[in-house]
Amino acid sequence: MTEASPLQSEIKKLIKSSGPMPVWRYMELCLMHPQHGYYVSRDPLGREGDFTTAPEVSQMFGELLGLWAASVWKAMDSPPVLRLVELGPGHGTMMADALRALRVLPPLYQSLTIHMVEINPVLRERQRATLSGVRNIAWHESIDDLPEGPSVILANEYFDVLPIHQVVRRETGWHERVIELDENGALKFSAAADPIPRFDVLLPPLVRAAPAGAVFEWRPDAEMMKIATRVREQDGAALVIDYGHLRSDAGDTFQAIARHSFTDPLKAPGQADVTAHVDFQALSRAAEDLGARVHGPVTQGDFLKRIGIETRAATLMAKATPEVSEDIAVALKRLTDTGRGGMGSMFKVMAVSEPRLTMLAGFNEEKPAEDGGDLPG
Repeated sequence: MTEASPLQSEIKKLIKSSGPMPVWRYMELCLMHPQHGYYVSRDPLGREGDFTTAPEVSQMFGELLGLWAASVWKAMDSPPVLRLVELGPGHGTMMADALRALRVLPPLYQSLTIHMVEINPVLRERQRATLSGVRNIAWHESIDDLPEGPSVILANEYFDVLPIHQVVRRETGWHERVIELDENGALKFSAAADPIPRFDVLLPPLVRAAPAGAVFEWRPDAEMMKIATRVREQDGAALVIDYGHLRSDAGDTFQAIARHSFTDPLKAPGQADVTAHVDFQALSRAAEDLGARVHGPVTQGDFLKRIGIETRAATLMAKATPEVSEDIAVALKRLTDTGRGGMGSMFKVMAVSEPRLTMLAGFNEEKPAEDGGDLPG
């Protein structure tokens, strides 16, 4: 990552011409600028990229999500056509692993059409290569482009990159948090001069008593509203997996990651992944307000254990060399452990479904609908 970037120059010009820039607009430009945006110009995943997601840690993650989709399909009375959708599919690894698991259920596998929602042309090509032998697959720019019909939607680390709005509390009220230029022409955080009128009435209860200097952030409900409306009206369920918090509260979680390390989000915009934690209470409210049923959230560690990851790991280890078996044990620990370096408690899992789907695997059951031990090695 370079000290300066082409996008940094453009952002500075915009601030000079139009004034301080809201955090949401800065984040949007960093990720989605048509020429220099992080998610439209590069492959950010894996050891050679900037971060690693759960599907890259182990095949078990995608396989078990495939079996979760199978349990939903059965709960939906096995519709003759099922849209299996992934939002932000990365390298296509999770979908490939899910489909390998679903081959053990030929009636379901034959009913599938696969839909990948991806804006990054570099990643689209990687996904095409990973899924080169898959039939009935299509790529889409947004959720709006998906064909109608019963669906299972998988969204792993999708919501964390949607731009956030931030406000900061001052003695005069809540002010929008912005980015401006300091006396040396460098980017810095600041606050809009005037407070937002009557903003207190919109705040969650825990935030209303926040002290001066506190930051509150939120995302618009648009993406969750689309998902909730779709599964409620057309049948199905969506599974959301992301890092975040269970309750809406004050706190600044805006961050940047480059080369697997945290970095200054105002340094070299467009060359680092800028994200913020997901507010699962806000997601739940948005889905319930539209009449969808919400399941969870629960921690990723609990969810994966309930749907059979320990059984699957034991099956793979029984057939593996000692070296590979150790790798499987390390991956299991990383996906489920609640300690430092583990994803088990930081990541949460929530499902949104059509209201009649009252019980979904991983939330109300101790065992998965299909035994992960029956998968091919």
